[in-house]
Amino acid sequence: MTSTSSVHRPSGPLRLAWRVLVWTVLLALALVLVSAVLLPRLAGATPYTVLTGSMRPDYPPGTLVVVKPVAIEDIAVGDVITYQVESGESAVVTHRVVSVGSTVSGSGERVLHTQGDANDVADQEPVREVQVRGLLWYSVPHLGHVNTWIPGSTRQFVATGAGAVLAAYAAWMFGAGLVDRRSNEKRKGGAHIA
Repeated sequence: MTSTSSVHRPSGPLRLAWRVLVWTVLLALALVLVSAVLLPRLAGATPYTVLTGSMRPDYPPGTLVVVKPVAIEDIAVGDVITYQVESGESAVVTHRVVSVGSTVSGSGERVLHTQGDANDVADQEPVREVQVRGLLWYSVPHLGHVNTWIPGSTRQFVATGAGAVLAAYAAWMFGAGLVDRRSNEKRKGGAHIA
């Protein structure tokens, strides 16, 4: 006599497809967490969200841009930078450097002239070194939408919690796979008719 389980589990191709789907979603979510939170934090970079269409088509609204601090001397024409609109203010702009110059006052301070890729004219005011937040390191399309939905004060908490949940779920899936494999091996090796 053989025993049958009362719980029906998908088998064969359906089970494999389900596992592939779950692992794909887990890996995608892990990549999102790494690119939006972990990597910038480890590298001393800062993530920002593009809110306007001035950098279309490469960086449309909702794009997450991650910038690393650099010396103004390391910024060249063609680079994309994020800078404060006014020194000391929180509002920032991400635009491309179209020329490099120095201040008219004679101090020799290096300034950058910027323009949005989708804009017809350059930005009116030059960007001073004190305003520069960083040079574009990498960008992730659409991920900025998530960044704007979660307030800054709770972003770290949500990211840590999501990472913990993903890790726990991945461990559970791995453990369940091991248990299934062992039970299948026992059934194949130890099945008998009484």
